[in-house]
Amino acid sequence: MTDPRIRVPIHLRWGDLDAYNHVNNAAMLKLLEEARVRAFWVPGAGERVVPTAVIDASHGAAQLTLIARQEIEYLAPVPYQRDPIDVQMWFGKIGGSSAEVHYEVFTPAGQEPQTLYARASTVIVQVDAGTGRPVRLSPETRKAWEPFLGEPLPPLGRR
Repeated sequence: MTDPRIRVPIHLRWGDLDAYNHVNNAAMLKLLEEARVRAFWVPGAGERVVPTAVIDASHGAAQLTLIARQEIEYLAPVPYQRDPIDVQMWFGKIGGSSAEVHYEVFTPAGQEPQTLYARASTVIVQVDAGTGRPVRLSPETRKAWEPFLGEPLPPLGRR
């Protein structure tokens, strides 16, 4: 069986830290958002193309991707580090107009010992830009995302 994870390295910014000298909880959600954008939005000219990047987020796009729900479980403080953290993502479920994205956030790739900092899930929904009503995921989107369908995370907060 192949690993269904999408790995996105994300650099921390000094401003992500809080007074306790680790990544702030709200900043962690922004880092997950950055990973999602890099993994799913169609890249601009000259940017690296990834197979899951199928969402047209250009100005005037016919469809929008909205966040319906987010959960995060913090397992260890994330200290500032120069190497990018390793955000691993996969789909736990792909529905008619929505998808459940799961994440695990680790120390930089190759760094030992490996620390799992956080687990999270996000439900994204495709909607019509004009009406705001959900629209079905396209066959192209399903084809791009299905190879990254894996086991959903257990309910967060229950280890």
